[in-house]
Amino acid sequence: MKKYGVIMAGGGGTRFWPLSRQKRPKQLLNLTGNDIMVNEAIDRLSYTADFKDIFIVTNVNQADCMLEVTGGRVEPDHILREPSARNTAACIGYAAMEILKKYGDGIMIITPSDAYIRDGAAFTRTLSEAVRAAEDQDKLVTIGITPTFPATGYGYICFDKNQPGVAKTVKEFREKPDLETARVYLATGDYVWNSGMFIWKASLILDMFRKLVPDIYEDLCQIGQAMGSDREQDRIREIYPRIRKISIDYAVMEPSASEGHVLVVPGEFGWNDLGSWDMMGVLHDADKNGNITVGDVVSIKSKNNIAYSTGRTIALAGMKNIVVVETPDVVMVCDKSQVQDVKLIVETLTDQGRDDLL
Repeated sequence: MKKYGVIMAGGGGTRFWPLSRQKRPKQLLNLTGNDIMVNEAIDRLSYTADFKDIFIVTNVNQADCMLEVTGGRVEPDHILREPSARNTAACIGYAAMEILKKYGDGIMIITPSDAYIRDGAAFTRTLSEAVRAAEDQDKLVTIGITPTFPATGYGYICFDKNQPGVAKTVKEFREKPDLETARVYLATGDYVWNSGMFIWKASLILDMFRKLVPDIYEDLCQIGQAMGSDREQDRIREIYPRIRKISIDYAVMEPSASEGHVLVVPGEFGWNDLGSWDMMGVLHDADKNGNITVGDVVSIKSKNNIAYSTGRTIALAGMKNIVVVETPDVVMVCDKSQVQDVKLIVETLTDQGRDDLL
């Protein structure tokens, strides 16, 4: 079957504020030093799906910038514009309807735009196995990351490790655990990290929407009926904002797993979810004192810090376990243990109407 790449790129990246902003969130930034994150995601997918068959789902406010930074990698009409953020179920359903109505059925390979993957060749091999499973078994397939430490920031997938074949039946999805539970998961060998990558036929996922979330399916069908007509964009603007907010995990994956309809292909390819500033150590080497620095940074008697400068000098003296990020209009400082709360700064600025800093 034909293969389509779908990149989910509508997030705000608020935990990477102040570098990540509404019109240029983290997926439109070069955090690795190699290329903009969404371009790296496109290039990785191009080994499995042709460039001409890759789609990006993004927020309407980011779409023009997305078109600019991707530099012709993706067809302009393959950048799908969400008029409002409705979570991953709507995002994936929109892409599936677009593909089925305009291009015909095929295997969708869905990835986030902000993951870091060190071993591209191993990633491509894992995707190929997942595509084969989706084609042959006509089930919902996801990629699981073989855990390397008892992470508490990732969701987990429990699977039947004794089952023959590369693709294993998923028993259940588990929420982010506490440390003790994560250690148990790791010791059993029955769990992988939930990567948020999915592979399935466009027709199959829409059929699962019809069965499991009929209200969302009905909204998508109304959009689909207008696709290809001069009413398409008006209908999207009218209907999309009312689609129920729910993740694909809650809407489809968890109930489908309980019925034995989900497979997982475990993989090891140096994956990391770049969700917050404390993950910069994945992208950049620390100095002898454990400091990770980008840009103009001077460090004296300081250990285990993250300092990111876009222009002005950051000088650290006697600092430990802090994050400092400098942009032309903001300096953000927080304890490394509080990096998840950076998004609360964004929420506070939003409440205060500080649009100039968002």
